[in-house]
Amino acid sequence: MNKSGKPILRVGIAGQGRSGYNIHALWLKQAGRQYRIVAVADQLPERRRDAEREFGARTYADYSTMIRKGGLDLFVNALPTPLHAPATIEALKAGLHVVSEKPFAGTVKDVDRMAAAARRADRMLAPFQNNRLQPFFDKIQEVIQSGVLGEIVHIRSIWGGFGRRWDWQTLKRNLGGILFNTGPHALDQALTLIGWDKTPRVFCRMTCHHELGGDADDFCNLTLHGKGVPTVDILLTSCLAYAPRHVYTIGGTRGTLVANADEVLWKYFDAAKVPRQKFWKKWSVNRAYPHENLPWVEKQWNLARAKKTFFTGYTLRSYQSGTQRFYDNIYDVLVNGANLLITVPQVRKQIAVIEACRRQNRI
Repeated sequence: MNKSGKPILRVGIAGQGRSGYNIHALWLKQAGRQYRIVAVADQLPERRRDAEREFGARTYADYSTMIRKGGLDLFVNALPTPLHAPATIEALKAGLHVVSEKPFAGTVKDVDRMAAAARRADRMLAPFQNNRLQPFFDKIQEVIQSGVLGEIVHIRSIWGGFGRRWDWQTLKRNLGGILFNTGPHALDQALTLIGWDKTPRVFCRMTCHHELGGDADDFCNLTLHGKGVPTVDILLTSCLAYAPRHVYTIGGTRGTLVANADEVLWKYFDAAKVPRQKFWKKWSVNRAYPHENLPWVEKQWNLARAKKTFFTGYTLRSYQSGTQRFYDNIYDVLVNGANLLITVPQVRKQIAVIEACRRQNRI
């Protein structure tokens, strides 16, 4: 128990790579009033030694042994993508609550198997999507919901930089590629903006241009569209040496918003002060296009300096505040009976879009 009389949840982390260590472990290490890292599984002995020294954790060379040894409340699945479904199901069957990294699964069928295992075990299953909980994305949603931009017509997001890769995530057999790696962040945000009650149509083109042996996609351009939803264009690329300043450009009938992880800018006209216009019944007047001086309002939001102390990611800075909010919610769910902020049915829609993209492109 902590000083407030609340339980401290015992965590076992499977995988100590980029996300397992840099995102999950580094936050859980400092969340001592809520969590304690008691076990770590990783194939690399040097990573196990690091976990023993830094966290005082028991260590194992494989996740199955860690599960069987018990003594855990929460299993964090930060293993390579092909192990997300099998390791999650194994942990659920052992009676553990589970947080699983993105991509949550390789197929919708696997998502359904994981969800069924959670129901049978009566355990919590939580997809990890820390970028939905970033402060700038909260602000984007707030501005859109205020209505000042009018009807949202088009959303464009660009996720990329320039980089050659030669690691496991460039191989199809490992469920690699930019769509599986970066795509879950972009799609999760896009589907949130569209609305989880909507099911958009999907058009996608993806290709592979790796020079160092990879065979998975490193370029993906996809569009979400349909009746009653804005058109959403998402670009995922490793061939962007001149990256744009803003990840997002969102166009509405009354204004526009641009945003990145550090700032949100939006410009709209005041509908109450807009000049009245009479539709031209003839051809152009004075040989000119229609023109008016709109009463523009410009606003901006900037991330507080205090929240910029640590981030991960290169296509989009992911600040630690998103991970903190995620794990605060997990604690609230397990200790106080709260509802999950990020749910399996939501992420199932994300994986369904990824499947549609893969069906359209046999690279």
